[in-house]
Amino acid sequence: MTGCACDTVPDEIPDTLAQEDPTSPAWLAIFSLTMGVFGLLTAEYLPASLLTPMAVDLGVSEALAGQAVTVTAVVALFSGLLVPVLTRHMDRRRVLLGFSILTIASNLLVAISSSLAILLVMRVFLGIALGGFWSMAAAVAMRLVPSALLPRALSIIFSGIAAGTVVAVPLGSYLGGLFGWRSAFLAAAVIGSVTLAFQLAALPRLAPRKSTTRLRTVLDVALRPGIAMGMVGCVLAHTGHYALFTYIRPFLENAAGVQAEGLAMILLGFGVANFAGTLLGGWLMERSLRGTLIIMPTLVGIAGLTLVLPAPSGGALALLVAFWGLAFGGIPVAWSTWVARSVPDQAESAGGMVVASVQGAIAAGAAAGGVMYGMSGISGVFIGGSAVMLLAALLIATRVRADFPHSTTTIRAAARLSREEA
Repeated sequence: MTGCACDTVPDEIPDTLAQEDPTSPAWLAIFSLTMGVFGLLTAEYLPASLLTPMAVDLGVSEALAGQAVTVTAVVALFSGLLVPVLTRHMDRRRVLLGFSILTIASNLLVAISSSLAILLVMRVFLGIALGGFWSMAAAVAMRLVPSALLPRALSIIFSGIAAGTVVAVPLGSYLGGLFGWRSAFLAAAVIGSVTLAFQLAALPRLAPRKSTTRLRTVLDVALRPGIAMGMVGCVLAHTGHYALFTYIRPFLENAAGVQAEGLAMILLGFGVANFAGTLLGGWLMERSLRGTLIIMPTLVGIAGLTLVLPAPSGGALALLVAFWGLAFGGIPVAWSTWVARSVPDQAESAGGMVVASVQGAIAAGAAAGGVMYGMSGISGVFIGGSAVMLLAALLIATRVRADFPHSTTTIRAAARLSREEA
């Protein structure tokens, strides 16, 4: 593969184009964004631990209940592209508060849904909030802290991903077992309410600025040399994982015979290992971004096949599920880093592109997993999802470039330009 998307970045960024740095960091506001990430991820992942009781209560199959994940992801895909454009003249504080309100409303209405159709419609609200938040999170952070502190601020915000992964699935399984699946969504609504109160107190007014965000900009970024193939690798790596992850509870219960008391502990182990995998991914990327992009999906694919051929039990099962969580932990971090290095001059547009790609992958994984589940059972889901992960690793190894020559100074300078888009 020849050419590099980064070759178009100028050596110097005119000072007149850059926005002035904040004089001091607004750490409380940054932590309120972390709470937003945590609340959104918790709500998005809850169905993965509640498919069985949701399906029984609503009188549908587990494959159909899994489409609660698909609907949210599809809406988030379009929201990530459209919300920055549609809200470019609005105060960012109001937009972010609106996302928290939508999250609360979605969880409350899901908790009282009387049918799958109503539940799926209510998950649309969450998809709007999810895609919109992710598309502008980094650009808003750039307005809250000086450039020198931006890496620290982003690491704090994105730690909400790991926290949501650790909490959502075991929390849903535990509360669902004690009080029914609806109680888990009520708990998510409480988390959203705390987030809203925190953001009301901590977020400053973020008046709209002149914006260059257009859907055409996202297309232009995608058409740069090497970017489209990289995004295909990103989509495959997330599609395979979410085909597996959406149906983790039916696998543990039906194929592995895990009882309710052991389910929450295994899922907690997955979440804790996933958090550790995020840290491991950062360590590996310091040594080789390309190697990290290849190794992580390979390990997930191997773990998925080992789980089902044949299904282990007891401690071996818990260790394999934790290994899967550890391996996937570095994948989102690695792809975020890849995009930042390859498109440093279009932060928000690239962010919308990544949101669309990942949410599209989540939707495709959940939907394809449902089809495979209906056709060949849970074993077919795990074999198919693992094969997609291995295919992703092969594509990345042979077709995706990850060596970008830009200095940190150039990337930071280009990043300052994206404040125009916030």
